[in-house]
Amino acid sequence: MKKAVKNLAFSAMFLALCLVLPMITVGSTQIGNMISPMHIPVLICGFICGWQYAATVGVIAPLLRSAIFGMPPMYPIAVGMVFELCAYGIISGILSKIFPKKNVYIYPALLISMLGGRCIWGIARYVMAGLGGSEFSMSMFVAGAFTNAIPAIIIHIILIPPVVMAMRRISK
Repeated sequence: MKKAVKNLAFSAMFLALCLVLPMITVGSTQIGNMISPMHIPVLICGFICGWQYAATVGVIAPLLRSAIFGMPPMYPIAVGMVFELCAYGIISGILSKIFPKKNVYIYPALLISMLGGRCIWGIARYVMAGLGGSEFSMSMFVAGAFTNAIPAIIIHIILIPPVVMAMRRISK
């Protein structure tokens, strides 16, 4: 029971961070896309709280942020992010559970989670584009998921593992 309450409290904190962290981009969509600040709390939540909590945060955060602040735009950006962030939460939570608890395993789990989430985002955007009668090509996917996201990928690899290590130490 104590663990569930702790995970719920941490999840609420991660959801709040998803709402607040994008404010560091000062309204610049380009900078926001380069940093991907909403991804950070969801990925950390998966490592700390587990996939169920992180998936929930990943689904709620972009929709709630869009409803409250108007950013990201609800469709197709926030809706696409729902699939991506939910996948981040599920994958990081599951890998955190099945990989050995040594700190070194945070890195491959993070990389696999980021790759998986970006692939799910691409599939979701492709389906939404098809439903909307627009185009979402492979080059658009590669640019959106990888090329334009290189700064975010680097920031996440540098920032997330030490935060996860510190939170694991304090949450024991």
